[in-house]
Order: sequence, then structure tokens, then C-alpha cells
Amino acid sequence: MLNKQKQQPTEQSLRAAPVVPVMVIEDVKQAVPLARALVQGGLPVLEITLRTASALDSIRAIIAEVEGAIVGAGTVLTPTQLDMVVAAGCGFAVSPGSSPDLLRAADAVDMPLLPGGVTATEVMTLLERGYHFQKFFPAEPAGGTAYLSSLAQPVPQVKFCPTGGITPTLAPSYLKLPNVITLGGSWMAPKALVAAGDWAGIEKLAREAAALAR
Repeated sequence: MLNKQKQQPTEQSLRAAPVVPVMVIEDVKQAVPLARALVQGGLPVLEITLRTASALDSIRAIIAEVEGAIVGAGTVLTPTQLDMVVAAGCGFAVSPGSSPDLLRAADAVDMPLLPGGVTATEVMTLLERGYHFQKFFPAEPAGGTAYLSSLAQPVPQVKFCPTGGITPTLAPSYLKLPNVITLGGSWMAPKALVAAGDWAGIEKLAREAAALAR
């Protein structure tokens, strides 16, 4: 079971900005300028998903070169992946769900994990293990704000980071919920702007996301 001290870094990271950029980085050369643009735009907490061959190298480069970035790894599914992102120096790990093996591995490391919970049973099971902060994925397909709002009554102790299908238009309705601490999104780093190297355009989108009220 988690202790309160292990939850503190998670809470601090999640409260740092209203939106956590969720990134799928195909080319490690894009990692540093992309991260720098997001951080300069007011979004310091970054989730780099382990969905590409360049993910770990991108994480290492951002940690080494981007001042002010709080770098986490997303789509962490196994204990082996968890060990890899710990070794890379990540500040946190994110999983779309949870499994007994992954949770046991997370108990053994200092780096915090943000596991995913969607059903009431999943949320309660994670809460029993001490996880007061959980990912809610995929947010829109799973029921969106109406579903999340319904969870606030029976389990008010849990705060969520919803991710999946959230747009700039939908974001304010999520951030108004009492059980949402922040949300994850990718709209501030669209593939077209990344491919074009339009870091100024990405910084502008990041500033707009950072200005969203919670």
C-alpha cells in the first residue's frame, strides 16, 4: 500500500498545470524543441508515451536538456517497462489501467505511478492500495464528464486525470468537475505543427491550454 509521502509528488505534478500534454514522439530530433515549446507555453508536466522506438531516447533528451520540464512516461504496461522508465530518470509513470504485477512493481520503486481506473470496482481497488490519484482512460468513449461526475459522489477521495478524446472545447467541462485535478491531451502538439517544426505555433497552443481555468 502507498504511503502519503509517495502521493505528494503525484499531486504536485498534477497541480502544476490544467493540462498534461500526451505525446507520441516518432523522431527523437523533435523531442527537445517540442518539449521546450510546451514548457515555455506554461505546460511543464509532459507525458511521453512508450508507443514508439524513440520514446526512451526522447525522454532522456528532454530530461537532460529542457529546463523546468517534469517528464513522465505514458503507456507503461509492464514491470519491465516501469524499470526502464525509472532508469531513464522519469519523474512519474502513467498506465492506462492497472494489473497486479504492475502495481507490485510500483510498490518497489520510489517513482510514483498514475494508474488507470474506470469502473467503480477498479477505482475502489486502486483506492484500497492507496491510489488517491488515478488516470481515467479513455475519457470520452468511457462516458465523459457525465460518467466522471457520477463517480464523485461514491468515491470523493479519488481525483482523476482524464485522457482520451478530450478537445479544447470539451476541456473546460472536465476541469469544472470536483474530482478532476488535471487532464491529458494532445491537441496543443498536433502532428502537422510538429512535422513542420512550428514550435512557436505549439507554444501558442500551450499558452491557451495553460490558461484554462480549473
